[in-house]
Formats: sequence, structure tokens, C-alpha cells
Amino acid sequence: MNLPTHTTDLGHGIFAIDTGFEREDFDAAYLIVDTGRAAFIDTGHNAAVPRLLEALDAIGLPREAVDWVIPTHVHLDHAGGAGLLMRHLPGARALIHPRGARHLIDPSALVEGARAVYGVEVVRQTYGTIEPIEAARVVESHDGQRIPLGSRELLLIDTPGHARHHHCIWDERSRGWFTGDTFGISYREFDGADGAWIFPSTTPVQFEPEALRSSVQRMMAMQPQCLYPTHFGRVDGVERLAAQFLATLDRFEADGLALLARLPDDAPARLAALKEQVAATLVASALAAGCPVSPARAHELLALDIELNAQGMAVWLSRIGRTP
Repeated sequence: MNLPTHTTDLGHGIFAIDTGFEREDFDAAYLIVDTGRAAFIDTGHNAAVPRLLEALDAIGLPREAVDWVIPTHVHLDHAGGAGLLMRHLPGARALIHPRGARHLIDPSALVEGARAVYGVEVVRQTYGTIEPIEAARVVESHDGQRIPLGSRELLLIDTPGHARHHHCIWDERSRGWFTGDTFGISYREFDGADGAWIFPSTTPVQFEPEALRSSVQRMMAMQPQCLYPTHFGRVDGVERLAAQFLATLDRFEADGLALLARLPDDAPARLAALKEQVAATLVASALAAGCPVSPARAHELLALDIELNAQGMAVWLSRIGRTP
């Protein structure tokens, strides 16, 4: 099989496709193939769709072989290309979390939300026009749902914490979770002698630390042997990664609550302080894990995540600060 350079065979009929979003080795879509049937998990943005179709062609599957397109959640780096991709897959259904389905049927609110975070021009240049998915082709997922794919079965569970419209997908064949952003982010530039490094994604606007902690603990109850995070690629050593993830989440939560107590009425000052705290926590965690990067290089690679994590934590603190 002569795969494109952006497609990697991970075994068990699973292929990672680098979507090219932001930079190489940053954002993945996954293609699962079993006895002539296929499913995409996450799609990246519109510009990724030719890569997804090229991977399908290289594997030798017709477009009609794709049964499912499954965004883990409806953030645009995961689902922005779903509508355009569906136009090329005549037999596919889109399996979407019930809290997110309406936003891919009518993406207008989703686009406005992205504009509020990134700015109008950035969204236009990065994502293009988000194509809607026909309502008749959308299936809303439910917690504990099992779907057939060839001779295997995929299990979906509700995994809030990063977003309330997030589900994760369990593949018994590989004993792995397709985790979207719930189980965090793990960039290959940080891989060291002990393996991968991982950290939580707390991006706007639905970060909830307790729900996120519970979601990860629920996934760990399946004793996974690997994870397939969208950012980026398969990672092993899951018990070690879970401990890393939860320790960083605990630190984020404790530091955030302390900041809220210190600056209860000054949201701009909290955001500035959060950026400094998030940067310090992530760089220290990476270095403690033995990642082969300098502090300056770590900060450079994590700049977008630092900004978005701080924004998401600021929204969380403002929300709980208003709660009696």
C-alpha cells in the first residue's frame, strides 16, 4: 500500500491523517477500515478534505464504503470540514453529539462563536465557508451507543469537561480511545526517552475541571492500551499519561481558584495572570517529564495553547465567580 506522506498506518486498520491545520504534526483525522467499510473520526477543516479523500483512495476504498463521519465535538479544528467531506461520501451518516448536532446542520452560531475567539478575518482565512450537513444524514449519539463498522463495533460515551458537546470513541480491537480534546494534547515534538507528554486543553467556553476529571477517569476504567488524540497521533503508556494529565489539571484548577480569590472583581487582570500561570505550569511540566526541548522552544510550540487555555480558564472563573 502506497500511502500519501500525510497518512500513517497505525495498525488495527487505523490510519492517522495529518490535516495540515496550523502546522504539520498538529491536527489529525483518523480513518478506521474494517472488512471493506470505513469511518472517519474528526475531519479537520475544509482544507483537509482533499487529504482525507486521498487517503481513502490510496487504501483502495470507494467513497461509498464510508459509513460514518464522527466528529468528537464540533470545534472547527475537529469538525469544520465535516459538511464538505459529507458531500463526497454519498452513503455516510454523520454521528454527532446531541448538544452539537444542530450546529453542524446550521453552522452559523458555530462560526460566530469562533469569530468571537479568533477574530473574523482569522476564521475566514483558516476555515473558509463551513458547509452544513443535511439534517436527514445526521444521527445524534447517546452515551453507551454501539455502532457497527465492518466486523468490529465502536462504543461512544459522553465525555464533558473540555466541551459539553464532546463524545469519545472506544475501539476494542486496538483497546484505544479516540479522545478528541477530552484526554488532552500531546505533540510529537515533546516526545522524550520516557515517551509522550500530555496536558489538558481548557479552551473556551465550556471548560469544567470536575467534569473533565470524571471523563478521563471513566475512560481509564476501560484499561486502554493507547489513545488517539486529535492533537496528535497515537500515544501509548496511558497510565503514566493519565497521571500527568490529572496532575496538571489539578494545578490549573488550584491556581485558578487562588487567582479568583485574589482578584474577584478584575477579569482583565485575571486573564493576564492566567496566561503567565498556564505558561509556567506547562513549560515546567514538559521539562519535568524529560521532553527534549528548551524552555524557549516549549513556550514557542505551546503559544496558541497557552493563549486558548488561559481564555478558557478565564471564562470558567467568571462563571463560577457569579455563582452564589
